[in-house]
Amino acid sequence: MKKALIFILTVSGFIWVVSSCGSAKEDQTSASAAPSKDNLVKRGNYLVTSMGCNDCHSPKKMGPHGPFVDTARALSGFQSDAPVPTASAEDVAKHQIVFSGDLTGFVGPWGTSFAANITSDGTGIGNWSLDQFKNAIRNGKYMGLKEERMLMPPMPWEAYRNLSDADLEAIFAYLKSTKPVKNVVPSYRPPGK
Repeated sequence: MKKALIFILTVSGFIWVVSSCGSAKEDQTSASAAPSKDNLVKRGNYLVTSMGCNDCHSPKKMGPHGPFVDTARALSGFQSDAPVPTASAEDVAKHQIVFSGDLTGFVGPWGTSFAANITSDGTGIGNWSLDQFKNAIRNGKYMGLKEERMLMPPMPWEAYRNLSDADLEAIFAYLKSTKPVKNVVPSYRPPGK
C-alpha cells in the first residue's frame, strides 16, 4: 500500500511537472506573439528601408557617387521651398516623366505629384491613425481618408496593398518614431495646372 501511494504521488508529480511545462510554453508563446514596441519599430525600419520608401520620400543630395539621402530631412517628402518640377506639353504627351532634382517631385501624364512627408511631425503623418495609414496603403486614398482623392503616381500603393496587418503596423510604428521634420508638401496639380 505504501509503495502504491508513493508510486501514485510520483506519477502525479511527474504529470503536474509535464503539464506545467506545457502551460508555461503556451504562455511564453502567446506573450511572444505580440512583438514589443522596440521590435515593432525595428521591423518597420527594416521594411521601410527594404521597400524603398526613401527612394521617393527622402530628399537627396548629390555626392561623388551619385544621389544619397539627406538624413537631416529623411522621409520628409518634397520640400515646400523647392522649385516645382516642370515638363513641356510635348514631353507629357510622349508620356515622359520628369523628376525634381532631389527626386521627390514628379511630372507626368497624371499631372504634378509630390512625395508626402511621412515623418512623425504634424505636417507629416504625426496626427494620423493606424486606420488612416492602412487605408492609404490598401486603398490608395490621400491622407488615408475615404472621401479624399486617390494617391498619384509614382506612389506604388497597388504593390503594397497586400502587406499583412502586422507589416503595416510595424511600418506605421517606425514612421511614428522618426524624427519629426516640419514640411508642408505642396498639393497635387492636375495636368496643365
